[in-house]
Amino acid sequence: MQVNISVRHGHLSDATRSKITAKVEKLARLFERLTAIEVTVDLEHEQTPTVDVRVSAEHKHDFVAAEQSSSLMGALDGVVHKLEQQLRKYKEKVQDHHRTATARHATTPEAEEPEGT
Repeated sequence: MQVNISVRHGHLSDATRSKITAKVEKLARLFERLTAIEVTVDLEHEQTPTVDVRVSAEHKHDFVAAEQSSSLMGALDGVVHKLEQQLRKYKEKVQDHHRTATARHATTPEAEEPEGT
């Protein structure tokens, strides 16, 4: 899985980049089919940095979340939380689409008993 971090209107230290990478890589524990994560940090307004994250998964459109907060890590935590919710909901939806027994395929106790006994 690739993690790309881009910054608008400023620079991030290597330590901050590694913290961001570590936090967004935890999303792979929720959904194993993630292929890429793109993080965009906008530092145009220093008091309220904005973090946008786009997560690409196999056989699915991208999951996108954005958050603006008073601190960079606070915004990142908010984005990760939003993406966790999206990934959990999608994974639940995919797992619920497995075939279930319908009325004509379901076996009833009357059908299993041999007649004439």
